[in-house]
Formats: sequence, C-alpha cells, structure tokens
Amino acid sequence: MKEKGNGFWSRNGTKAVLASLISILIGMMVGNIVILIVGATNPSMGIKSAWEGICLVFGGMFSTGRDAAGALTFGFNPTSVGNMLFRATPLILTGLSVSVAFKTGLFNIGAPGQYLMGTAATLYIALSIPTSSVPAGLVWILAFLGGILMGAAWGAVPGMMKAFLNINEVLACIMTNWIAANLVTWFFDGSALCNAVESGKTGYIYKTTFNGVETPKMGLDLLFPGSQVNGGILVAIVLAVLVYVLMSKTTLGYELKACGSNRHAARYAGIADRRNIVLSMAIAGGLAGAAASLYYLSGNTEFFWSTYQSLPATGFNGIPVALLAVNNPIGVIFTGCFMSILNISGLQLTNLTAYNEYITDVIIASIVYLSAFSLLIRSLLDGRAKKADKAKSGKKGGGKA
Repeated sequence: MKEKGNGFWSRNGTKAVLASLISILIGMMVGNIVILIVGATNPSMGIKSAWEGICLVFGGMFSTGRDAAGALTFGFNPTSVGNMLFRATPLILTGLSVSVAFKTGLFNIGAPGQYLMGTAATLYIALSIPTSSVPAGLVWILAFLGGILMGAAWGAVPGMMKAFLNINEVLACIMTNWIAANLVTWFFDGSALCNAVESGKTGYIYKTTFNGVETPKMGLDLLFPGSQVNGGILVAIVLAVLVYVLMSKTTLGYELKACGSNRHAARYAGIADRRNIVLSMAIAGGLAGAAASLYYLSGNTEFFWSTYQSLPATGFNGIPVALLAVNNPIGVIFTGCFMSILNISGLQLTNLTAYNEYITDVIIASIVYLSAFSLLIRSLLDGRAKKADKAKSGKKGGGKA
C-alpha cells in the first residue's frame, strides 16, 4: 500500500498539480499580506477591515452582502456563481488557445489579436444578417463559426511565418496583435454597426440582441437567477473536452506534440512539420476567436470598437490559465473558473470594503509570476521525492543487513 502511495506522489501529473497549487497558495498569501499592510497603515480602515478583505478574497464568491448590523454575511449567491461562469467562458477558451500552442512547442501570445478578429467577424455577421428573413438561431451559428474561422485564419499567419520563414512566433504574434487592433478599429469606424440609438454609446457596437441574436440560457438562468450566465459555458466545456480528445487520443494530436518536442526529428519520421505548425496556430486562433464569439453573442455585452490603443486583457489572461493548468485542456476548465472567481472577489472587495479590485490583480500577478517558476517548484518536489526514496531504500537495506 505504501509503495502505491509513493508511486502516486512521484507521478509527473501529481507533481505538476502540486506545483500549481503551491503557486496559487503563495499568491493568495502575498495578496493577504498586502491587504494586512494596507489595513494596518490606513487609520480609516484598521485590522477589522483587513480581516474583512481577507475573508472576501477567499470567500467573495459566496458573499451575500452585509446584515443590518453591518457585518459581512456569506451563503450561496447564485448571481455571483452565474456571473463567475459567464466570465470564465472566454478565459477557458483563451486558456485552451495558449495550451494547444504550448503542447506543440509554440507560444501563442497572439490570442488578443485573434480574439479581436473573431469579435469583428462575429458582430458583423450577427448584426448584418436580417433575422426577419433568416432564423435567429441560424444567424447565431453562422456568427459563431465566422468568429472561429476568422480567429483561425489570423492565428495561421504567425504559424506560416514560423513554419516557412523560421520567424519567432512571439514576435510575429505581437505584430499581428497590433495589426488586428488597427484593422478592427478601421473596420468599425463610421460603420452602421456603431450604436446610434443610445446617447453616449457611439463608441460601442450594438449588442447582438439589437438584431434578436443571443446565446440561449439553456435553463441556467433558473439555476443562477439575476446573473449573466448562458449556454456559452457549456459550449466552452465541450470544446475543452474535444481539445483533450484531439491532443491525447488522435494521430493528429500525436503529430502536433511530436513537432513540438522535436521538429526535425518529427520531419525525419515522416511527419509534415510545417503543416502541423500552421495547423497548431490555426487551432489556437480558432479557440481564441470562439472565446470572443461566445462573449459577445451573449447579448448583454458591448464592444468598444476603438481598439487601436489597447488589446483585450482576456487574450493575455489565457496565459496564466494555461500555465496553472499545466496545459491540460480539462485542467483549463478549473483554472479558468478560478481566475473568474478572483475577478468576482475583486468586485466584492470594491463594493463591500474600502479596498479596490486591484488587490486581486496583485494576487493574480503573483500567481502568474510563480506559475512561470512551476518547473523550479517541480524540481524541488522531485528532490524531496528522491530523498524520500533514498531514505526508504536505506532503511530496507539496513533491515536486510
């Protein structure tokens, strides 16, 4: 029985999960230390406010506000849980986008640009096809597929640069990000899709509900009343499972990972390395485009079309989601939800205490920083495991002697 236990703890998967958990715990501790320092040094706050901030960092998802006496109350909050699932949807998909590229030895930092191009295609299709003549459900499908295809096409660009010109994909992705930001701004500038009905909203594109197109709730609004949740989270989970099957159970997935391990060895073995590099980035781009599609097809979100000076944070947030999940597509579901929980906790901090949501940004930044050192943490765990094995073998040897 003991040997089985040692076998479990010595597995690479177990050590990878432990490294991620350690990163999360240390990041949470750093955030709580910041909360304590701010509370202790601010006369208007004090230790009580610091304790409330710590409680909300860990349990903000289940905060139900304050009672008549002003004390924080906790319990099941369906609105917060539903909003968490809604916010997790694009994070899961951008996390998948980054993890697929990682699996094939590529770093897809181009998810923001792919996300923007998917947004543009989705909104144009959803708002341009009249639902008076085409069923709204069909328009939704076309808009969703359009966002995926546009994201895939944009992701294939740095893939081709890497495959045929050997240009580093990070540099190519950074360039395509800003090209996408300017193209999308130019595309929507002065278009008929800008909101001309609501005053002060001309900088935004119409919500898809303007054309009667939105993602169905699939009964989730009954489970989480008052929240933004819809069937998009179910689509994201299905896509995560499909990516897992693709990468782990198919010949194509094996070829993609083989190219990531050693491109030249894969070519020697008869695998089309250039094709697979382009295909990997196209799949990654399609997933980022799907993230944008599901977010804006929800019908309750607005797109600020002037994007030439900034990139969507959702694309970059997929990087820590993938790192914490150790690039496991199923793990991405949970890490995406975890990052979304931190966002909800940040909002609760802002609404219920004198703190602001930037405290959670400190926590996320700490977790991301530590996740980059996950290999170091895993090596430390390996060292401990080897010492334990040596000590155990020494005891056995002493017993025999």
